[in-house]
Amino acid sequence: MSAHGRQSDPVKGHTVGAHPAEADPVEEYIADLTALLRGPARAKARMIEEIRDGLTETVATHTRGGSAPGRAADDAVREFGTPEELAPVCQRELTIAQARHTAWALALTAPFLAACWYLTWSTAHGQDGLVPRAAQLLVTQLAAVIGAMALLAAPALAVTGALARRLPTPDRLPLAIAWVGTTAGVAMGIATLTLAVASLVATDWPLLALAGAFAAVSHAVVAPSARACRRCARPAFASPPSPGGVVGH
Repeated sequence: MSAHGRQSDPVKGHTVGAHPAEADPVEEYIADLTALLRGPARAKARMIEEIRDGLTETVATHTRGGSAPGRAADDAVREFGTPEELAPVCQRELTIAQARHTAWALALTAPFLAACWYLTWSTAHGQDGLVPRAAQLLVTQLAAVIGAMALLAAPALAVTGALARRLPTPDRLPLAIAWVGTTAGVAMGIATLTLAVASLVATDWPLLALAGAFAAVSHAVVAPSARACRRCARPAFASPPSPGGVVGH
């Protein structure tokens, strides 16, 4: 019986090995490419879906030409190039999309915050106490910084929008927008803490607390987008992988 067991194990192993689950080359390609790319979720999903559709159409073309399905998929993937070769082109588009997202986040939140702070400090003007006066001065300076960052981000919307169809986007623009957004996000974070402290001792504390809440929400919108933009911009300027890296993959 033990001898039978010794014979059955190799048979089982042979049976499993004789019919391996064949992986789809197209889906493997898509999975590898997806892992290499960073950017806005919707833009990335749309791009990946377009590439999948292109691969599927190429496979269908080869199949109609007489190739077996497996051979057709391998040929289609080979024609597209490796994921490492295609990734830099795709990543640049996603980086520009993320830069535009960051510019929009800053352009939309900064003026709103500036208006809220202006109304808040106009209402609270003349309050006694060192902390409210110091907070008012600091937040005024921070508002000026954020306003300047918003002005710097505004042209980026045009460059990455309508003008992008006619003119090439400068290589360093996404990284510049990332740091502009980072600067604004830091200023919003400091403003949030400043307003929170000032609201504890100010007479019109509800207005300061409301302004602090707006600052916190704006920080939560701008800071993550700027951080994602920095992450996207770095691989966009990295040198392409060496052939040895592709083989190792």
